[in-house]
Amino acid sequence: MTNDIECVLYDEARIDRRVRELAREINLCYGGRPIIAVFVLKGSAFFASDLIRWLDMEVTMEFMSVSSYGMASVSSGRLTVKKDIDSDVRGRDVLIIEDIIDTGVTLTTLKGLFAERGARDIKVVTMLSKPSRRLVPFEADFTGFEVPDVFVVGYGLDYADRYRNLPYIAALKRSVYENEK
Repeated sequence: MTNDIECVLYDEARIDRRVRELAREINLCYGGRPIIAVFVLKGSAFFASDLIRWLDMEVTMEFMSVSSYGMASVSSGRLTVKKDIDSDVRGRDVLIIEDIIDTGVTLTTLKGLFAERGARDIKVVTMLSKPSRRLVPFEADFTGFEVPDVFVVGYGLDYADRYRNLPYIAALKRSVYENEK
């Protein structure tokens, strides 16, 4: 698995420091108000779990599974909700926790969905942002790192459901995914 890695972009220590910094920013923003933290599965699981441990407010955890990639390395541009949350968000503060913002389609759609459901406030925190790939204008409220236009894996991020368990964030060698069928 590590033979497929081009280079490590962010090691464990740097990720840990940034997660704690993001938690401080989020704590200041919400001022102790309770939130519903929506883990966007599967990619955000590592980041979301690490992040919420440092939040100083009441946190209700919810899990949502959506996809615009399937088994490909390029977004289809269409969002499919595979698993929805269980909580009613009406009048509540929602923090969507995402692994990476690439095209912006997923987060634009999710924010719209929660707005339609009557959430009082909707914010997005992402570990990574790749603005060079945006198809729709979208910026997270809180961003860990901005990454170049490389295919990233590790710390929950995957290619074809592999590499999620790497403890760092790395660029995947192009040869691994360029010959997709």
